[in-house]
Amino acid sequence: MGGYNFKGICVFSGSANLDLAEKICSFLDLPLGKAVVKRFSDGEIFVEIKDNIRGADVFIIQPTCPPVNEHLMELLIMIDAARRASARRITAVIPYYGYARQDRKTAPRTPISAKLVANLIVVAGARRVLTVDLHAGQIQGFFDIPVDHLYALPVFLKHIKENFSGKDLVIVSPDAGGVERAREYAKRLGASIAIIDKRRERPNESAVMHIIGEVKDKIAIIIDDMVDTAGTMCQAADAIIERGALEVYGMATHPVLSGKALERIANSSLKALWVSDTIPLREEAKAIGKIKVLSLAGLLAEAIRRIHTDESISSLFV
Repeated sequence: MGGYNFKGICVFSGSANLDLAEKICSFLDLPLGKAVVKRFSDGEIFVEIKDNIRGADVFIIQPTCPPVNEHLMELLIMIDAARRASARRITAVIPYYGYARQDRKTAPRTPISAKLVANLIVVAGARRVLTVDLHAGQIQGFFDIPVDHLYALPVFLKHIKENFSGKDLVIVSPDAGGVERAREYAKRLGASIAIIDKRRERPNESAVMHIIGEVKDKIAIIIDDMVDTAGTMCQAADAIIERGALEVYGMATHPVLSGKALERIANSSLKALWVSDTIPLREEAKAIGKIKVLSLAGLLAEAIRRIHTDESISSLFV
């Protein structure tokens, strides 16, 4: 955990993804400096910033990944500590935005937790948010402060072009909600598109019902914003192989990988699953050879640099 004041910019990290923060600081040519995040015996979180950040432009890097509530509280307390230390501006860099799936009421008497989390971040003292591949784009509107919403597309697209140049590709959306994302990849790759029609009987469970589009004799790449229990991704891969695809690959920005995800991925038809480092992989996930990590550190570092220097970052959105 740490921060450093250099030419008015300070970069801090919580405990959620220290490796990503260090990579970002390496791109920025800034050391990740001094802050203490610890817990009292009853579990309360305590933060002490060791560097002088008065009047500084502060960036706090903390994905709210599992354990979500622990990391969310850590982020809020770090923001509050920076605000009370007289930081000029505080930007919450949240590579993975937890609670994003609760973006609307799906039944009577249910919360909109994504909005609640947005309120908490603003009240804590953040004046800007930088995030990656929100589960629902409208979450940007839940904030009354600027939100810079980046996409993993440039990094993933580069990887696909380097490894599948000249191949007959089909980009697959795992559900109707991801069609726009799949279309963006397909357009830039000159590939065709397919859609998985599925029905979700209960949370974190899904069943593939039908494939819309031609996958026979093609290399299929399933594009999603996150892979949680991996049920959707693995069932889709099996169904695509049954329809005659040559190979199936998965690509997801956020590797939540909860429940039986690792077992499913290991036993699935996927040749490989590419994920980003918005969430750090557990050791058991690293042991599965199918899961490959593509770093977004360079993308996030460039966004942080441009925010600090008041340059446009719109070119990073695509």
